[in-house]
Amino acid sequence: MAALAWVGAPLLADALEGPSAWPRAILVCLTAGLVWQFILVMGALRHEQGTLRWSVAKEALWLRSPRSPRSGRSGGRLWWLLVPLVLLVAATEELPSLPSPDHRDLGTFLQSSAGQEFMAGNWPWFALILTMMILNTVLGEELLFRGLLLPRMRGAFGRGDWCANGVLFAVYHLHVPWAIPASLLDMFLVSYPASRYRSALIGICVHSVQTVVLGALTLLLVLG
Repeated sequence: MAALAWVGAPLLADALEGPSAWPRAILVCLTAGLVWQFILVMGALRHEQGTLRWSVAKEALWLRSPRSPRSGRSGGRLWWLLVPLVLLVAATEELPSLPSPDHRDLGTFLQSSAGQEFMAGNWPWFALILTMMILNTVLGEELLFRGLLLPRMRGAFGRGDWCANGVLFAVYHLHVPWAIPASLLDMFLVSYPASRYRSALIGICVHSVQTVVLGALTLLLVLG
């Protein structure tokens, strides 16, 4: 992802034209990286389990309801865990953040007049943005870090698996280094509950709320 953001995107942007060259280049490159993550997860799962059947993948990637570490019960009231976690993740968006280059920030571009003009009626690019969002929160980052890696980190890190997973997830964000401090909070808001309740769906659901909101706002730009 870092190579795509800092090497691939500049090369692609040079080949494009217009004020949207940089946002388009970064969007294409990072989406390609997230697709690679999904392929990586599927390849690793196939190598480990010998199959990609849903019944096997569901358990191997923790794509299951939260399970109480005390009673062993799953689902039910445990899903209410998502409410405070979603609110806390939303609250972190209000915390001070490190400055980021405007031309590399998709959100800044979409709020600009050039971005709004670019997105108006632009369904193909909306589809690509939506694809990136889905890969980011469902089939890419979360599936890799909380689905593939976290269940297998207990053997190496013991009860500190969630901490190691959170640090690794933060460092992974070298493609957006200004987001690394905020990403560390996911150690407590996502990695820990996912480890404690043995469910990657916790992280997927929590971050998918952001995807729904951002997707809706982007759709308004397209319709506008």
